[in-house]
Amino acid sequence: MNAPMVERPARNSLRPLRLGFLGAGWIGRHRMKALLDSDLVEAAAIAETSPECMQEAAMLAPEARQVDSLAGLLEQHLDGIVIATPSALHAEQALQALAHGVSVFCQKPLGRDGAETQAVVEAARAADRLLGVDLSYRYTEAMRRIRPLIADGGIGHVYAADLVFHNAYGPDKPWFYDPALSGGGCVIDLGVHLVDLALWTLGYPQVSEVSSQLFCEGCPLPPDPDKVEDFATATLTLQTGAVIRLTCSWRLHAGRDAEIRAEFYGTKGGAALRNVAGSFYDFRAELYRGTSSETLAGPPDEWGGQAAIDWAMRLIQDNGYDPQAEQFVTVARVLDRIYGR
Repeated sequence: MNAPMVERPARNSLRPLRLGFLGAGWIGRHRMKALLDSDLVEAAAIAETSPECMQEAAMLAPEARQVDSLAGLLEQHLDGIVIATPSALHAEQALQALAHGVSVFCQKPLGRDGAETQAVVEAARAADRLLGVDLSYRYTEAMRRIRPLIADGGIGHVYAADLVFHNAYGPDKPWFYDPALSGGGCVIDLGVHLVDLALWTLGYPQVSEVSSQLFCEGCPLPPDPDKVEDFATATLTLQTGAVIRLTCSWRLHAGRDAEIRAEFYGTKGGAALRNVAGSFYDFRAELYRGTSSETLAGPPDEWGGQAAIDWAMRLIQDNGYDPQAEQFVTVARVLDRIYGR
C-alpha cells in the first residue's frame, strides 16, 4: 500500500496487454478465458494459492509465469491486474496494485463498504490509472437495449422500478458467511448488481431515502449482527420522486435455480430484463405497452466476460483514470444505507 509510485511508459497499442491474474477460482478463470479469447491480452503471470485452481488456470495460459503472491505479479511489468480473490482482500490488493502504477479490474464488491471503495477510487485517481469492477449485468444485450430506450424517453418518465435477484443455492465458500470477511450477505453479493443496474439505467440520480429489512434464516437481523443476511428487501426513493424496490436472497424456495429481473415502469410504457426458465445466463428484454409485450432481445448472448473485455479495450486506448469510477462509490454508499451503517 505504501510502495512508491512507479512511472510507467505509454504502452504500445500494437502489442497485447500484459495482464496479471490474481485469483484463479471459477470466476477468475472464466474472466481470464474471456480476455484471452478476445486476443486483446496475454496472461503474463498468475497468482493462486490453490494448486488445483492454478493447474486449471495454467491450462488456459500455459506460457504465464506462476507466482505465489501479488508482490510476485507486481514484478512482471504489467499493464493491468485482474483481481478475483475473496472480498476482504479486494480493496487492499487494488490499493497495492495502483500504488505500483498498475491498472485494476476487480470482482465486485470493490470494497466491503463505502469507505474501502472510496479509498480505492481515490487511489486510482491519484495514480491516474484505469479502474474497473465486474458489474457484469450491464453488459447483457437485454440491458444494452433497455438503457438507451429509457434514456431516449421511450417509456416516458420512469417513476418506479422493481429489481429482483434470488439465487437458490447461495455461496459455497465459508468466508461469504463471515461479516468481517464478506462485508455482508446477499445484499453485497447480489444486491450490488441490482443497485448498480437501477442507478446506471436511470443516469445515476441522487438517492434521497433508503429503507430496508434484512433476514437470516427467516428472522430479522439485529444491529451489528454476527451473521449475514440471506434475504433482503429495500426501497430507494430518488430525488426525481421515483421509487426503486429491490429484493435479493440466497437459498430462497423460488421453485427454480434463479429469478433475476429488472423492471422499469414509465408514463408511456414499461421495459424489463428477465432471466429465461430460471437460468443464470439467459436473458430477454421486453417492452410493454398496456397489455401488449414485445421482445427486444433474447439468448444466446455471450455477456459474462464483456465487462472485463470492455475494461481491456479502454486500457488499450488510455490507461488513465476514468471519472466514471466514482459510480462504484455511489453504489457502495447505497449498500451501506441498506445495511444501516
